[in-house]
Amino acid sequence: TYKYNIFQDITMLIIGCSHGRHLAQKIAKGLRCPYSNLRVKKFPDNEIGMRFMSSVRGKVIVLVQSFYGDVNDCVVEVLFAAETARDLGAKKVFLVAPYLPYMRKDKRYEPGECISGKVLSKIISRYFDRVYVVEPHLHRKTRLSGLFSIKAEELTSNPYIVDYIKRNIKNPLIVGPDKGSLEMVKMAAHGLGCKYAVIEKKRISGREVKVRLSKKIALDDKNIVFIDDIISTGNTILECAKILRKWGVKKFYCVAVHGIFVENALERLRKANINVVTANTIPNKVGKIDISQLISEALRN
Repeated sequence: TYKYNIFQDITMLIIGCSHGRHLAQKIAKGLRCPYSNLRVKKFPDNEIGMRFMSSVRGKVIVLVQSFYGDVNDCVVEVLFAAETARDLGAKKVFLVAPYLPYMRKDKRYEPGECISGKVLSKIISRYFDRVYVVEPHLHRKTRLSGLFSIKAEELTSNPYIVDYIKRNIKNPLIVGPDKGSLEMVKMAAHGLGCKYAVIEKKRISGREVKVRLSKKIALDDKNIVFIDDIISTGNTILECAKILRKWGVKKFYCVAVHGIFVENALERLRKANINVVTANTIPNKVGKIDISQLISEALRN
C-alpha cells in the first residue's frame, strides 16, 4: 500500500525512459509510488526496440523523458512506449518532459517551412492524456496550453533558482541576456528582493550593435547573475559578459534551467570565468539544482 495514489484505487507507475532515469527514480521516491525502467535497445540499422519491465495494466503510467542528445530518437521512443502502454491495458498515460524540444519554432518564417512546435504538440496530444513540461521555451505562444489539445502543465523552476542564489551568491544583480528572459528575470529578482536589468540591443548597421542595460543601475560591488531558460551555444551570455566587463564588472554567474551546452559551450563559459549552474532537467556537470520535487508535487496535485 502506497501513501500516494492518484485515483484512489488506481496505482501510478513512474517509468524512466532512456533519457529520463536521472530524474524518474527521484520523482517516484517523492511520490512514494512504484518505479520501473523502460528497457530500450538500438539495433545495428538504428531502429529502436523497447519493453516495459513491469505490468502496466490498469495503472496510470507516467513516462519521464528529457529530450536531449538524439532528440528525434527520444520522440520515437516515447510514442512507441505510450502506444504500447495503451495496448497493454494502461488506464492513463502521462508524459513528463523536463526538457521538451522544438517549442521555439512556432511560426513559419519561410514558405514551405514546418512549424515543428505545432506538429510535435499535436502528435503528443494524440498519444498522451496529459503532459508536464519544465520551463518550455516558448516565443509567441504565451501558454503551453495554446499548443496542446490535452491538459498541458508548465512547471516553473523559479523558486528553486531563487533558493540556490539565496544560499550561494551574495549581493546579486539579476541580468537577463535578452528581452525574452524578462519575465523570468523579474520573477527571480522579486523572490530575492534585489534589482534586475535586461540587456537591450539596437542594431545600428550590419556591423555595429549598440548595447545597453534596460535601466540605470549601479554595478559597483555587484555579483552579476545571468538568468535564462536555456544555454545552448552560450554565445549570448559570453557576449553580454564581454560588454559588462568593459563597464567594470568582474564577477559573473549564470544560472539556467536547461543546460544543452552544444559546441563546448560549458568549457567556453568557464574559460571566460563565468560560474555556471543549471537545473538537472538535462544531466550535466553543473546540474546542481534538483527539480524532481517540483515534478512530484505537480503529479500529486
